[in-house]
Amino acid sequence: MDISIKSFDQLNTTELYDLLRLRSEVFVVEQDCVYQDVDGKDQKAIHILGHEGDQLAAYTRVFKAGDYFNMASIGRVVVSPQHRRKDYGKEIMKASMEFAFAKAKQPIKISAQVYLKKFYEDLGFEETGKRYLEDGIPHMQMIANPE
Repeated sequence: MDISIKSFDQLNTTELYDLLRLRSEVFVVEQDCVYQDVDGKDQKAIHILGHEGDQLAAYTRVFKAGDYFNMASIGRVVVSPQHRRKDYGKEIMKASMEFAFAKAKQPIKISAQVYLKKFYEDLGFEETGKRYLEDGIPHMQMIANPE
């Protein structure tokens, strides 16, 4: 998988369309969750895109401290259904974490779906605080510290 890192203004229209389509396919349709994915925060985010050939296989968005949480954060972690079981989730998260740690040199905070707890723990995240519902899906806050 080829990974690229872009600000919102660096995304071309095809990349923007593909990432919005993938997020909608997984978070709205597959997870049957009606919510406003286009939330006005993409303009502040750094977009981490993982392509296999010309297909967007995996994606995240990264925020600096203060843009989403009080510390750096990673969100909208998604792998295309056609590209699952290839460790692309771990690969895109590792690239996102490396980028965030290099820029912020401080902990990363995420809002993770509870069923993905082990996935994020394997990447160095620890659960913090109480669990909560976000858009009808059980979530938890997790934090990873730079090494």
